[in-house]
Amino acid sequence: MTASADYPLAEPSAHVASGARIGAGTRVWHQAHVADDVEIGSGCTLGTSCYVGSGSRIGDNVKIGNHADVFGAQLDDGVMISPQAVLTEDRAPRATRPDGQRQGPGDWTSTPVIVRRGATIGAGARVAPGVEIGPYAMVGIGAVVLRDVPAHALVLGNPARAIGWVCRCAATLADRMRCPRCARTYELVADLLNEVQPGP
Repeated sequence: MTASADYPLAEPSAHVASGARIGAGTRVWHQAHVADDVEIGSGCTLGTSCYVGSGSRIGDNVKIGNHADVFGAQLDDGVMISPQAVLTEDRAPRATRPDGQRQGPGDWTSTPVIVRRGATIGAGARVAPGVEIGPYAMVGIGAVVLRDVPAHALVLGNPARAIGWVCRCAATLADRMRCPRCARTYELVADLLNEVQPGP
């Protein structure tokens, strides 16, 4: 498979439903599954055996790792979903209705995860339905996220808790003010981290 800036490319073993819309330069790798009613922007990468469920809205330059599952989520530009992460959408799923009949598509209640620009979901992390991950936040490996994560926050554990802050470039801010890698500076106001714009 050769990348192209003009059109999306999918490996022959991938399944892309006819109702999915995929932007230019996006690559869909081996055995990935893209359901109907999915919108994917340009320049994205969908890894081997990942799943993107109906209703998902994905921006540009998003990476979805191998074996990750995205159920109806909204992923803004530049989001990273690491391998084996799961973004769920139904708060109370059942296999059957109360009468014992198998549930169909109309029986699910979609409360999608929202992941804002530039955020990262670590490998093996689980994100509960309706959670919003703020811009440039970092969800650590194996974390179980049950509540919203503010911009630039670093969260770990089960349930996930904030343990620090990360820069736009993903480096941890040791002093919560200046990035040791790219020298961006930040300020903490009312428990929210904001990037300090350089002067003229």
